[in-house]
Amino acid sequence: MANEIQTDTKLQKDSSLKWWILLTVIVGTFLGRLDQTIVNLALPNIISDFGISVSAAGWIATAYILANAVFVPIWGKLGDTLGRKKVYILGFSIFILGSVLAGLSWNLSSMIIFRVIQAIAGSADYPTAMAILAVTFPTEKERAQALGIWSASFAAAAVFGPLLGGPLIDNFGWRSVFLINLPIGILGLVMAMKFIKESTSGQKNPVFDWWGAVTLGVSLTSLVLVLDKGTDWGWLSLNAWLCYFAMAAFAYIFVMIEHKAKEPIVDLKFFKIGAFVNTLINNFIVFMGMMGGLFLIPVFSQTYMGYNATEAGMLFIPMAAALMAAAPIGGMLTGRVQPRYVIAASTFVAAIGLYMFSFLDAKSGAIDIILPLIVMAFGMGFGMAQRTNIIASVVDPHEIGIASSILALARNIAGAFGIAFFATILTNVTASNVLKLGQHSTIHSTNPADYQTFIGLIILKAQVDAYKVVFLTAAALLLIGAVSALWIKVNKVRDDVEVFVE
Repeated sequence: MANEIQTDTKLQKDSSLKWWILLTVIVGTFLGRLDQTIVNLALPNIISDFGISVSAAGWIATAYILANAVFVPIWGKLGDTLGRKKVYILGFSIFILGSVLAGLSWNLSSMIIFRVIQAIAGSADYPTAMAILAVTFPTEKERAQALGIWSASFAAAAVFGPLLGGPLIDNFGWRSVFLINLPIGILGLVMAMKFIKESTSGQKNPVFDWWGAVTLGVSLTSLVLVLDKGTDWGWLSLNAWLCYFAMAAFAYIFVMIEHKAKEPIVDLKFFKIGAFVNTLINNFIVFMGMMGGLFLIPVFSQTYMGYNATEAGMLFIPMAAALMAAAPIGGMLTGRVQPRYVIAASTFVAAIGLYMFSFLDAKSGAIDIILPLIVMAFGMGFGMAQRTNIIASVVDPHEIGIASSILALARNIAGAFGIAFFATILTNVTASNVLKLGQHSTIHSTNPADYQTFIGLIILKAQVDAYKVVFLTAAALLLIGAVSALWIKVNKVRDDVEVFVE
């Protein structure tokens, strides 16, 4: 009898510990993603303080994006081989240090260096956190629920960034958006050391694929750089062509290296798994459409609807609530409905949300933005758990970290690609609309003031109509993603994840 009571107590303790581990990685993920969104609000103040141009300040964000994209696969591999807890804590610690240094930076060069340190460390979070959750929640249903709740923290961070950043900057200056990471980071670090158990793949190998890491890094750097700067450079400029060439050449070299590497940084056999590849394709399409369409909402609300930055940020609060409410639903559907149908339905609902944005105009009110955001977020929410769970389930247990890093990499690149793609569409369609409206419009007045008003109305109409094209294109892209999800066929979902736990 005593043994039964002791066993029940241990099971309750282990069950409670699982959710503490989930909360721990949510703190880390939330802080890392919050930093990405909150820093953008501080750029005007940084520009003024450092006396730099807007173009120069753009490298603060670009450097972060580049470093983050390049190091995600490296951290995923290191976590699988050296230990996920060690890598998670190391990355988190360096991120806190980089945040403090960024808050103390004295010019643009120092800021860029410290942001790169932040990005390198911050990129350790996603692959190690997902692997930690995969081994902490070994059963399929629990794992899907945990991954769904954790995934919701991404969107929550994007929403709360503007809400927290505005008051911090207004009351304490731009340096506070970096220094706030210190107390929150220390809390997350203490929680990680206390609750997370060490786990590895059980296949430790001292050989690290450095050549693969370098060639992949150069290829990704070239890709992200041209996506970020292509609009400014011109997509057919010399700089862009140099990036295209470097991206393709080093990608080819990388593939050749990975075929021969004993411990490849990206195991190419993943791409022979149909469910893995099709999930990545769906994930790429969804994030490309979502990020490409969503980044324009704050711009539209402030430019054409008269909202300030804080008011525009508040429009996203219901979106966060919808996403966090929907995230556990995906976990509950696990085992009851085939993942491909859940993902397809999720993507279709998100497409409806983006389509609803196509009705926006200068006379729209807050509800015209809030309602589409809720629909889109709800759709995204209940599909997140299914995607991450498939990636964790169809690969070998010792490669969960690197598999999740590929998923993170696909999301990052999809977001950058979507923003570049839709920004280009917006610019080109606006220019085309101005010409068309000008050709088919007349003004019966010689008053200069009337003529200026006439031109202003043409430009306004051209821009608003261009936004409609962007949102319709994004919705169409997600519809393609919904159809592509039907090709995700998981023959057998592994319901246990065997790991070596110390």
